[in-house]
Amino acid sequence: MTTAVASVFNAVLDPVNRHDPYPLLTSLRRTPVTVTADGTYVVSTFDAIAALLHDPRVSSADISDLAEKSSSGATSDLVGLPPSFLRLDPPAHDRLRRLATRPFGPPHTPHRVADLEPTLASLAGSLVAAFPPSTVDLVDQFAYPLPVQVICSLLGVPMADEPRFRAWIDEALIAVQPDRTALADLAQYLGDLVDQRLSALSGPATEPGDDLLTALATDSGPDGRMSRSELVSTAMLLLIAGHETTVNLIANSALVLLRQPVWRDRLLEEPEMVVPFVEEVLRYDPPVQMLPWRTALDDIPLAGTTIPRGASITLLLAAGNRDPEQFPEPDRFAPDRRPAQHLGFGDGIHYCFGAPLARLEAQVAIAALAPVLTRARLLEDPPEYRLSAVLRGPRHLRVALG
Repeated sequence: MTTAVASVFNAVLDPVNRHDPYPLLTSLRRTPVTVTADGTYVVSTFDAIAALLHDPRVSSADISDLAEKSSSGATSDLVGLPPSFLRLDPPAHDRLRRLATRPFGPPHTPHRVADLEPTLASLAGSLVAAFPPSTVDLVDQFAYPLPVQVICSLLGVPMADEPRFRAWIDEALIAVQPDRTALADLAQYLGDLVDQRLSALSGPATEPGDDLLTALATDSGPDGRMSRSELVSTAMLLLIAGHETTVNLIANSALVLLRQPVWRDRLLEEPEMVVPFVEEVLRYDPPVQMLPWRTALDDIPLAGTTIPRGASITLLLAAGNRDPEQFPEPDRFAPDRRPAQHLGFGDGIHYCFGAPLARLEAQVAIAALAPVLTRARLLEDPPEYRLSAVLRGPRHLRVALG
């Protein structure tokens, strides 16, 4: 790979380009597989990314030395906990994901997400009704509080503690590699909540709570129960992934409505269009821009090159989502385009665990927000973006009302 191509990927990582990385991603896509100075293989076309997401020779585990990899693929994460299933390979991944799925969705609790729709609509309506009459920050006053209240309620995390864990999560997610100290503080906090559930199990008989932490701690399905450390790792994953990606999805959707009001008007005329609208946002401006934590378990021939065994791999989902070989006129936002598979939630065995909830939250949020935006004007364009290159979305989205 030329130095010029390497510098393009470095520019993608640079926060100065966070407001619009797509011209850079277009440049990278001309060479589907490139290599950075540190030996990371960067993959940027739809077909190549999709192939690797389904390839068992690609590991999601945190592997520093393949020779020392255990048979289960389980290694310790940054804070001494076992990895969440997001950072595991089968069969360890499959067991933990099944355990997490049982209280969260089909087939064991098929209505948990769908039954949230009235609650979500009520919450979204309340947030909109509380907007001040002049200016509003659509992130701080809408896109953030909606999903964070939902995931706290689902997990059984006190909403009163939100300022504490928000600071830890913000600090942890600034860089591609999470901040160790912030994650340790979050792990300690969630460990205390898990211990409360486990203590209740060993104490006098009480009516169990209806939250996910309780369900995960008490489940005795065919895979057995999670250990205490597995509970904490899973809680961290569900808390962070359960709102961070959705905050960005809602904010990115609102930004489209503000920049292209024709779609706002279409949503008001055709409310059912909110479903393809959210899908197109997931393609056009996905909240998860890249997956930087993959390792080749064997030599992998791909797009005219070979990714060697042991190499780190970064999958540029946002680049694949604008691949003209998969999506005609990929830089045009078009919710009524012919439906096509996108990479907004990844694919394969690590397909986003919370995708049904994120979709529903975004659909309800945009339906509630669209009428308000008929009298809104974007105050900063481009808006201020979060620093993370992995999870991309506005840090603030300030609009004038009236």
